[in-house]
Amino acid sequence: MKIALGADHAGFDYKNRIAQMLREHGHAVLDYGTNDATPVDYPQFGFVVGEAVASGQADRGIVICGSSIGISIAANKVPGVRAAVVFEPLTCELARRHNDANVLALSERLTGWEMTERLVDIFLHTAFEGDEPSGARHLHRVEQLFEFGDAQRARTLKAIETGSVTDAVTPKNLL
Repeated sequence: MKIALGADHAGFDYKNRIAQMLREHGHAVLDYGTNDATPVDYPQFGFVVGEAVASGQADRGIVICGSSIGISIAANKVPGVRAAVVFEPLTCELARRHNDANVLALSERLTGWEMTERLVDIFLHTAFEGDEPSGARHLHRVEQLFEFGDAQRARTLKAIETGSVTDAVTPKNLL
């Protein structure tokens, strides 16, 4: 698998360690930096990893910053990216199984190294259930994540106006 990596100054140590771990397990790594503690702005690193994944240059991406929050927001600005902030195994597994997360966002300041290793392993080895007939509801929902155009905006504004979301029902044939 080809994995894109990016981190700011608060995540570069874990990025380097993850790159080494991935290479040892036979993965190709696209390392977009940063590579030292010189303060840098995290959005560019989220954008570049997101674009590498969305364009197909990488199969998956991993972004790391101090909290994982800012860099995940940046990655999620790229159309086609589903970046998930995770701190423990179950949310990491569900991000893959139910949401087809294609970018993993990690925190170097808030997550220990052993947990980080475990999260990366789960992220890389958990399949998306939407690829199975029994998981069609997950595919249906993931597809909706990228539907926020004029029609969806009109539905959303109507829900705000009426004070209720009334049309968010999964089709029965997908359950």
